[in-house]
Amino acid sequence: MATELKTGVRKNSCNLSTPAPVTPLEADALKSLRKTKQKKRNMKRSLLTLIAISAISAGLAIAQGEGPGGFHHGGNPLDHITKSLNLTADQTAKVQPIIDAAKPQLKAIHQDAMQKAKAVMDSTMAQIRPLLTAEQQAKADSLQKAHQDLHNAAKELNDAQSK
Repeated sequence: MATELKTGVRKNSCNLSTPAPVTPLEADALKSLRKTKQKKRNMKRSLLTLIAISAISAGLAIAQGEGPGGFHHGGNPLDHITKSLNLTADQTAKVQPIIDAAKPQLKAIHQDAMQKAKAVMDSTMAQIRPLLTAEQQAKADSLQKAHQDLHNAAKELNDAQSK
């Protein structure tokens, strides 16, 4: 006894697959279904990629924020270097001006990188948004708002710490 699967392949009682007779209309329907499924998978991948990029850049903004020192975790890199390398007071005094000179350059590089990343993310989302259902668009809007709220909170925290 043979049973026909949705893929257009017939399985017989010996569990052997043989191509089922498929009309051109059925073939087009199967092809359309496959394309639709592939588009959905691609859209999900793109959306997940965008969310991941947003999360990473939010993490970078917080970790390398414009807080005290503007370095990793907003801390003073001199403290980390001093403790990690067991610097003497004389070495610490010599290292401080080098770090101070690097801060504005690193801050400018970071700001430029964040602006470029935001432009890419905005462009990507503008291309993805028309492919989403109304429900998915609402969820994407919610995720973007949450990301913006996180960014604003981090900036507010850094501003408060710098005072």
